[in-house]
Amino acid sequence: MKASANMTHAPTVRRASLTAALLAFFLLIAEPAYASSNLQFSVTIPMVQSNLEVATPEVPGAEFDPTPSLLELDAIKTVDAASMALISVASRKVDLARQPDGARQIAKELIAANYKWSEKQFTCLDQLWTKESHWNYKARNKSSGAHGIAQALPATKMEIVGTDWRTNPVTQITWGLKYIDERYEYPCAAWSKSKRSNWY
Repeated sequence: MKASANMTHAPTVRRASLTAALLAFFLLIAEPAYASSNLQFSVTIPMVQSNLEVATPEVPGAEFDPTPSLLELDAIKTVDAASMALISVASRKVDLARQPDGARQIAKELIAANYKWSEKQFTCLDQLWTKESHWNYKARNKSSGAHGIAQALPATKMEIVGTDWRTNPVTQITWGLKYIDERYEYPCAAWSKSKRSNWY
């Protein structure tokens, strides 16, 4: 009797697992910039147990397999839970960077991870991009066509980092830092150039 009472929770767990798989499928379609074709989403569908008693399988003669089952989203693509976690983190970073203070935070993280520039260099970068766009990813110069936080000209230059440059501030920041590193080596050099000639 206890086993059948515990089994009533199993359909709820299965519904939650199916919902997670459908969400993963939606994200795979809706955000192709963050998803790749070889993702896998592993879902464990546990049999509910209480007091450490072994629950009997729903189907007589069937054994409970504790290994994760793969829910195939189609013949080729499956979504991995770890990859979905990365997508979730990337999505949160994009949302954060849509506000100027969040964009500054993302820039600091990228600098720490990829460039190891000093705090003084970040101060120069902050002054430069505040002058250029006020850290607004939607900023567009009507006369020149420069676009985004770093004011890329032409804006399509940012496609080397990602095709989502129109809507993704993290792509814009990544491109801007790469541009400064390759052209000026340090943000303070780019800031000095901008103060002299009103562009960098």
